[in-house]
Amino acid sequence: MEKDIIIREAVKEDASEMFSYLNKIGTESNFLTFRFVEELQLNIVKLEKSIESIYKRNNAINLVAELNGEIVGNLKFSGGTKVRVAHTGEFGITVLKNYGGRGIGTKLLSTFIEWSKSSRVIRKINLRVRTDNEKAIHLYKKFGFVKEGTIKRDFLIDGIFYDCFAMGLFIDQ
Repeated sequence: MEKDIIIREAVKEDASEMFSYLNKIGTESNFLTFRFVEELQLNIVKLEKSIESIYKRNNAINLVAELNGEIVGNLKFSGGTKVRVAHTGEFGITVLKNYGGRGIGTKLLSTFIEWSKSSRVIRKINLRVRTDNEKAIHLYKKFGFVKEGTIKRDFLIDGIFYDCFAMGLFIDQ
């Protein structure tokens, strides 16, 4: 596990580097819901506002993994915006290809789960993961996530459909 990795909440000043990070990660992986940052309809100003808006919510967090001042990983979680679903939400996690296998995903997920437990709001974490993303599935199972179902034809990439597993983790048990 990489010792010099710093896991921290994203701040407004990270927006420019986060924009570059998202641009890079989108082209590195076919496991994501986007390929180009333009698909996210983001620019640096919108990203700054997005980062700031998360601080106003007690059921959302945006973590970055930093190595030598460079963002190399990200985990973003957003809980429901309505009272009946505020206790649950979904996250996405990414690590730059050149930094895979160094425990960065583990550190991000561990920090996030601890935050969830201390939030006193989050009771369940959901995620979707492509059924062929074995490394990610292994990571999630290591933390106790369980498969709750299969979402058929969830991704369409270059004319090929991919299924996803819906996975979940109860925080309050």
